[in-house]
Amino acid sequence: MKLKHESVTRVLLGPHVSEKATQLGEVHNQVVFRVRRDADKPRVRRAVEKLFDVKVVDVQIVNVRGKTKRTGQRTGTQSNWKKAYVRLAPGSSISFMGDKA
Repeated sequence: MKLKHESVTRVLLGPHVSEKATQLGEVHNQVVFRVRRDADKPRVRRAVEKLFDVKVVDVQIVNVRGKTKRTGQRTGTQSNWKKAYVRLAPGSSISFMGDKA
């Protein structure tokens, strides 16, 4: 059973910071978030717009498979996770560094 009013903090788990994510932010005005495994595009759009007070143009979601890791003779697999590429409208921006300009 799904709740009618889902908390925005439950959809977005946090920003995904990487070289690729930084480059996308500079060139294409996109921000990358780690999201819940059951999140879909409309939920992510609503959560970002509500939490950061910006206009979202497009959302793309990617399922990331967990890597297989080895420690000695034992092998294990990291958990699968999901990330969302959120394209912002021109003039909108999100800063995670706490810049107060």
